[in-house]
Amino acid sequence: MNHLAHVFLAPDTAQARVGSILGDFTRGVELESLPEEVRRGVEHHRMVDSFTDRHDSVLASKRLFSARRRRFAGVALDILYDHFLLKHWYAFSDQDPDTFIMKVYDELESRQHLMPPDMARVTSRMVTHDWFNAYRSLDNIGQALDRVAARIRFPNRFEGMILEIRDHHDELEAYFLEFFPELEKVAQDF
Repeated sequence: MNHLAHVFLAPDTAQARVGSILGDFTRGVELESLPEEVRRGVEHHRMVDSFTDRHDSVLASKRLFSARRRRFAGVALDILYDHFLLKHWYAFSDQDPDTFIMKVYDELESRQHLMPPDMARVTSRMVTHDWFNAYRSLDNIGQALDRVAARIRFPNRFEGMILEIRDHHDELEAYFLEFFPELEKVAQDF
């Protein structure tokens, strides 16, 4: 899962939502020194990722990608799932998505003291460039994936992943709609 899905699924506190993103930035972080709700968010993040990585619909989605790009299918799906979450928001929530996104951005900006420097830089860019709303557009998903490809430190064939996403869009969306309600239930029961 990517950042929007993590904060959407996280326990409903600001610190847990911060922790749900911190789950991607824990290297070198002494989790014991963090507030309990932040740690709970990190644990929630790990549970969500573990459930996602094992789910049959996610595994089937990964198999739709060509052999040359399959290694990066999980990264592509994480970002794509934020797009599908926004597209089908009201199937999963009664909240207005724009209100939710602005609340999360405010929480991230006001809790940078809880974040390691790398996370603080990323969340600052996230807010400034409104990443969550950008994910409404499939073109922006493609651009985000190409930026990820450019940061990979070894030769790869990840760039242009959006072409395969477009080729399998309907199947990927159907798999997401099978998978996400189950993930939402597991996340709520955490």
